[in-house]
Amino acid sequence: MSPFNQTTNNHQNFILTGIPGMPEKDFWMALPLCLLYSTTFLGNVIILVVIKVERSLHEPMYYFLAMLAATDLSLSLSSMPTMISVHWFNWRSVTFDACITQMFFIHTFGGVESGVLVAMAFDRFVAIRFPLRYATILTHGIIGKIGATVLLRSVGAVLPVPFLIKRLPFCHSNILSHAYCLHQDAMRLACADTRVNSIYGLLAVIFIIVLDALILLISYFLILQAVLGIASREERLKALNTCFSHVCAVLLFYVPLIGMTLIHRFGKHLSPIVHMLLANVYLLLPPVLNPVVYSVRTKQIRQRIVRVFCGGRIGP
Repeated sequence: MSPFNQTTNNHQNFILTGIPGMPEKDFWMALPLCLLYSTTFLGNVIILVVIKVERSLHEPMYYFLAMLAATDLSLSLSSMPTMISVHWFNWRSVTFDACITQMFFIHTFGGVESGVLVAMAFDRFVAIRFPLRYATILTHGIIGKIGATVLLRSVGAVLPVPFLIKRLPFCHSNILSHAYCLHQDAMRLACADTRVNSIYGLLAVIFIIVLDALILLISYFLILQAVLGIASREERLKALNTCFSHVCAVLLFYVPLIGMTLIHRFGKHLSPIVHMLLANVYLLLPPVLNPVVYSVRTKQIRQRIVRVFCGGRIGP
């Protein structure tokens, strides 16, 4: 048998990590995790149901919000099986193929979320800059094409990752740093040259995350220009207020991501617990808080939620 086959056959499973250095504390993470996942599921499903059943919400802004809720739900469901199994049942072993599958879905839906946030910024720009042509510019067909493009771009960018990982031999440690599988985490365990993986991973991040961040900055520069062109101060404030929820969603996504990247690059001396907490915040916080932010800040969503669940007893 060749050395390559020996090495790959040695590691057909990865070992997931709960709280680094404190495995006895893992069980106490189970209750908060269940609460977070339950809140995520309930909040995003409510958003989707309300947008579907309330015809008054069948507008471009709310279609994009439905895309964000569906993406948050999918991202949470991608990490949930291993997170719960590690912290609740202490089942830490995951097969190589299952790890690669989870890796694909986590990275794909992370890219989709970034793309949806860009689409929502475009929606706000059109609504403020061209209010009279808003419905004619963002037709159902255009919205569908935007959604399909965002999904296909992310799938296309992430699709090579499982094959790049699959080709690597793993003959050293098979212990991952988190309770779920990420490309960069698995890549560091390989006992072969990983330059191709590193270069492709960097290019994928630039193509999705960095490019989207630049587009978001440009979008909000154009939005501010359009807002400053509105004569009435009251109308300017009203226009800016429609962007507040989206700005919160952008910050919830990008601030933990930037923090995790900086910690990974410059914080190698920090405790592994810090790395674990920040990675979990990046993965779990946006899906939990996005429905809360939109429900609290968006009057139409808030009123329709009350109407749907109170049987129409409260008027708009």
